[in-house]
Amino acid sequence: MYQLIGLFQQDPRQALIYLLSVLLAMCIAVSFHEYAHAFVAYKLGDPTAKNLGRMTLDPTKHLDWLGLICFVVFRIGWAKPVLVNPRNLKHYRRDDVLISIAGPLTNLILSFLFFGAWFFLCLIHGVGGNTLSEVLSTISSINLSFAIFNILPIPPLDGFHVVTSLFVRKSYKVVEVLQRYGFLILLVLLISGVLSTVFSAIFGTVSGWFISFYSLFL
Repeated sequence: MYQLIGLFQQDPRQALIYLLSVLLAMCIAVSFHEYAHAFVAYKLGDPTAKNLGRMTLDPTKHLDWLGLICFVVFRIGWAKPVLVNPRNLKHYRRDDVLISIAGPLTNLILSFLFFGAWFFLCLIHGVGGNTLSEVLSTISSINLSFAIFNILPIPPLDGFHVVTSLFVRKSYKVVEVLQRYGFLILLVLLISGVLSTVFSAIFGTVSGWFISFYSLFL
Protein backbone atom coordinates (compact mmCIF):
# COMPACT_ATOMS: atom_id res chain seq x y z
CA MET A 1 0.00 0.00 0.00
CA TYR A 2 2.79 2.40 0.96
CA GLN A 3 4.60 1.58 -2.29
CA LEU A 4 1.50 2.50 -4.30
CA ILE A 5 1.07 5.78 -2.41
CA GLY A 6 4.77 6.54 -2.87
CA LEU A 7 4.53 5.85 -6.60
CA PHE A 8 1.62 8.30 -6.92
CA GLN A 9 3.66 10.95 -5.09
CA GLN A 10 6.76 10.43 -7.23
CA ASP A 11 5.22 9.86 -10.65
CA PRO A 12 1.40 10.16 -10.86
CA ARG A 13 1.35 9.23 -14.56
CA GLN A 14 3.34 6.05 -14.02
CA ALA A 15 1.23 5.19 -10.99
CA LEU A 16 -1.97 5.62 -13.00
CA ILE A 17 -0.63 3.42 -15.80
CA TYR A 18 0.31 0.78 -13.23
CA LEU A 19 -3.10 0.93 -11.55
CA LEU A 20 -5.02 0.66 -14.80
CA SER A 21 -2.76 -2.16 -15.96
CA VAL A 22 -3.40 -4.10 -12.77
CA LEU A 23 -7.16 -3.59 -13.05
CA LEU A 24 -7.15 -4.72 -16.69
CA ALA A 25 -4.94 -7.69 -15.88
CA MET A 26 -7.17 -8.69 -12.98
CA CYS A 27 -10.30 -8.54 -15.16
CA ILE A 28 -8.63 -10.75 -17.78
CA ALA A 29 -7.13 -13.22 -15.31
CA VAL A 30 -10.27 -13.63 -13.20
CA SER A 31 -12.70 -13.75 -16.13
CA PHE A 32 -10.80 -16.43 -18.06
CA HIS A 33 -9.97 -18.39 -14.90
CA GLU A 34 -13.57 -18.66 -13.70
CA TYR A 35 -14.95 -19.10 -17.22
CA ALA A 36 -12.61 -22.06 -17.70
CA HIS A 37 -13.91 -23.70 -14.52
CA ALA A 38 -17.53 -23.14 -15.57
CA PHE A 39 -16.96 -24.28 -19.17
CA VAL A 40 -15.22 -27.52 -18.25
CA ALA A 41 -17.82 -28.27 -15.57
CA TYR A 42 -20.58 -27.74 -18.14
CA LYS A 43 -18.87 -30.01 -20.66
CA LEU A 44 -18.55 -32.69 -17.99
CA GLY A 45 -22.27 -32.60 -17.24
CA ASP A 46 -22.70 -29.96 -14.53
CA PRO A 47 -24.71 -26.91 -15.71
CA THR A 48 -24.72 -25.25 -12.26
CA ALA A 49 -22.25 -22.48 -13.10
CA LYS A 50 -23.84 -21.89 -16.52
CA ASN A 51 -27.29 -21.59 -14.97
CA LEU A 52 -25.91 -19.05 -12.49
CA GLY A 53 -24.55 -16.92 -15.34
CA ARG A 54 -20.91 -17.74 -14.63
CA MET A 55 -20.02 -19.26 -18.00
CA THR A 56 -19.10 -15.85 -19.37
CA LEU A 57 -16.05 -13.63 -19.83
CA ASP A 58 -17.90 -10.68 -18.30
CA PRO A 59 -15.62 -9.71 -15.37
CA THR A 60 -18.51 -8.23 -13.37
CA LYS A 61 -19.93 -11.74 -13.01
CA HIS A 62 -16.72 -13.05 -11.44
CA LEU A 63 -15.02 -10.20 -9.57
CA ASP A 64 -15.35 -9.83 -5.85
CA TRP A 65 -14.89 -6.09 -5.45
CA LEU A 66 -13.36 -6.33 -1.99
CA GLY A 67 -10.99 -8.98 -3.30
CA LEU A 68 -10.08 -6.72 -6.21
CA ILE A 69 -9.32 -3.77 -3.92
CA CYS A 70 -7.20 -5.99 -1.67
CA PHE A 71 -5.26 -7.23 -4.66
CA VAL A 72 -4.53 -3.72 -5.95
CA VAL A 73 -3.47 -2.49 -2.50
CA PHE A 74 -1.92 -5.59 -0.90
CA ARG A 75 -1.33 -7.86 -3.95
CA ILE A 76 -3.47 -10.56 -2.34
CA GLY A 77 -7.06 -10.90 -3.52
CA TRP A 78 -9.82 -13.28 -4.52
CA ALA A 79 -12.78 -13.73 -6.87
CA LYS A 80 -16.22 -15.30 -6.58
CA PRO A 81 -15.76 -19.09 -6.72
CA VAL A 82 -17.56 -21.08 -9.39
CA LEU A 83 -20.02 -23.52 -7.83
CA VAL A 84 -19.90 -27.17 -8.89
CA ASN A 85 -22.50 -29.81 -8.03
CA PRO A 86 -20.61 -33.12 -7.71
CA ARG A 87 -23.82 -35.11 -8.16
CA ASN A 88 -23.87 -34.03 -11.80
CA LEU A 89 -20.40 -35.44 -12.49
CA LYS A 90 -20.17 -39.03 -13.74
CA HIS A 91 -16.57 -39.57 -12.64
CA TYR A 92 -16.16 -37.22 -9.71
CA ARG A 93 -12.45 -37.61 -8.95
CA ARG A 94 -11.36 -37.32 -12.56
CA ASP A 95 -13.81 -34.54 -13.34
CA ASP A 96 -12.90 -32.60 -10.20
CA VAL A 97 -9.26 -32.61 -11.29
CA LEU A 98 -10.14 -31.44 -14.81
CA ILE A 99 -12.41 -28.67 -13.54
CA SER A 100 -9.89 -27.53 -10.94
CA ILE A 101 -6.91 -27.50 -13.29
CA ALA A 102 -8.79 -25.64 -16.03
CA GLY A 103 -8.53 -22.24 -14.34
CA PRO A 104 -4.78 -22.21 -13.55
CA LEU A 105 -3.97 -23.79 -16.91
CA THR A 106 -5.90 -21.06 -18.72
CA ASN A 107 -4.01 -18.40 -16.76
CA LEU A 108 -0.71 -20.09 -17.63
CA ILE A 109 -1.56 -20.09 -21.34
CA LEU A 110 -2.59 -16.43 -21.21
CA SER A 111 0.61 -15.54 -19.38
CA PHE A 112 2.64 -17.35 -22.02
CA LEU A 113 0.89 -15.55 -24.89
CA PHE A 114 1.08 -12.07 -23.36
CA PHE A 115 4.71 -12.69 -22.42
CA GLY A 116 5.41 -13.46 -26.07
CA ALA A 117 3.71 -10.24 -27.17
CA TRP A 118 5.78 -8.31 -24.60
CA PHE A 119 8.99 -10.09 -25.61
CA PHE A 120 8.73 -9.26 -29.29
CA LEU A 121 7.47 -5.73 -28.66
CA CYS A 122 10.56 -5.09 -26.54
CA LEU A 123 12.75 -6.40 -29.34
CA ILE A 124 11.22 -3.88 -31.70
CA HIS A 125 10.96 -0.83 -29.46
CA GLY A 126 13.37 -1.62 -26.64
CA VAL A 127 12.68 -2.32 -22.98
CA GLY A 128 11.12 0.39 -20.82
CA GLY A 129 9.38 3.64 -21.56
CA ASN A 130 6.65 1.97 -23.59
CA THR A 131 3.18 1.98 -22.06
CA LEU A 132 1.97 -0.97 -24.12
CA SER A 133 4.93 -3.11 -23.06
CA GLU A 134 4.22 -2.30 -19.41
CA VAL A 135 0.58 -3.31 -19.81
CA LEU A 136 1.51 -6.57 -21.56
CA SER A 137 4.09 -7.35 -18.89
CA THR A 138 1.59 -6.72 -16.10
CA ILE A 139 -1.07 -8.91 -17.72
CA SER A 140 1.44 -11.72 -18.21
CA SER A 141 2.78 -11.45 -14.66
CA ILE A 142 -0.62 -11.41 -12.99
CA ASN A 143 -1.88 -14.35 -15.03
CA LEU A 144 1.24 -16.31 -14.11
CA SER A 145 0.73 -15.31 -10.48
CA PHE A 146 -2.86 -16.58 -10.65
CA ALA A 147 -1.73 -19.87 -12.15
CA ILE A 148 0.97 -20.49 -9.54
CA PHE A 149 -1.04 -19.33 -6.54
CA ASN A 150 -4.15 -21.33 -7.40
CA ILE A 151 -2.27 -24.55 -8.06
CA LEU A 152 -0.80 -24.59 -4.54
CA PRO A 153 -2.18 -27.63 -2.63
CA ILE A 154 -3.79 -25.56 0.11
CA PRO A 155 -7.56 -25.21 0.61
CA PRO A 156 -9.58 -23.60 -0.85
CA LEU A 157 -7.23 -23.29 -3.84
CA ASP A 158 -7.58 -25.39 -6.99
CA GLY A 159 -4.40 -27.31 -6.26
CA PHE A 160 -5.97 -28.74 -3.11
CA HIS A 161 -8.83 -30.20 -5.16
CA VAL A 162 -6.33 -31.75 -7.56
CA VAL A 163 -4.24 -33.34 -4.80
CA THR A 164 -7.18 -34.67 -2.80
CA SER A 165 -8.96 -36.06 -5.86
CA LEU A 166 -5.82 -37.79 -7.13
CA PHE A 167 -4.26 -39.07 -3.94
CA VAL A 168 -6.64 -38.97 -0.96
CA ARG A 169 -8.72 -42.11 -0.48
CA LYS A 170 -9.47 -42.51 3.23
CA SER A 171 -8.14 -39.56 5.27
CA TYR A 172 -11.34 -37.53 5.03
CA LYS A 173 -10.92 -36.15 8.55
CA VAL A 174 -7.57 -34.69 7.55
CA VAL A 175 -9.18 -33.11 4.51
CA GLU A 176 -11.97 -31.64 6.63
CA VAL A 177 -9.46 -30.12 9.06
CA LEU A 178 -7.43 -28.64 6.21
CA GLN A 179 -10.57 -27.21 4.61
CA ARG A 180 -11.65 -25.67 7.91
CA TYR A 181 -8.31 -23.99 8.56
CA GLY A 182 -7.19 -23.42 4.97
CA PHE A 183 -7.35 -19.64 5.13
CA LEU A 184 -5.42 -19.62 8.41
CA ILE A 185 -2.75 -21.86 6.88
CA LEU A 186 -2.43 -19.49 3.92
CA LEU A 187 -2.16 -16.52 6.25
CA VAL A 188 0.59 -18.15 8.35
CA LEU A 189 2.56 -19.13 5.24
CA LEU A 190 2.21 -15.61 3.89
CA ILE A 191 3.27 -13.85 7.09
CA SER A 192 6.17 -16.24 7.67
CA GLY A 193 7.55 -15.58 4.19
CA VAL A 194 7.44 -19.25 3.20
CA LEU A 195 4.74 -18.64 0.60
CA SER A 196 6.65 -15.72 -0.93
CA THR A 197 9.84 -17.76 -1.15
CA VAL A 198 8.15 -20.71 -2.86
CA PHE A 199 6.10 -18.44 -5.10
CA SER A 200 9.14 -16.40 -6.22
CA ALA A 201 11.12 -19.54 -7.03
CA ILE A 202 8.33 -21.00 -9.18
CA PHE A 203 7.63 -17.63 -10.84
CA GLY A 204 11.29 -17.17 -11.75
CA THR A 205 11.58 -20.70 -13.11
CA VAL A 206 8.50 -20.47 -15.32
CA SER A 207 9.49 -17.00 -16.56
CA GLY A 208 12.87 -18.46 -17.48
CA TRP A 209 11.13 -21.15 -19.51
CA PHE A 210 9.14 -18.49 -21.35
CA ILE A 211 12.32 -16.56 -22.19
CA SER A 212 14.08 -19.73 -23.38
CA PHE A 213 11.19 -20.62 -25.64
CA TYR A 214 10.77 -17.23 -27.29
CA SER A 215 14.52 -16.83 -27.62
CA LEU A 216 14.43 -19.76 -30.06
CA PHE A 217 12.87 -17.37 -32.59
CA LEU A 218 15.73 -14.88 -32.46
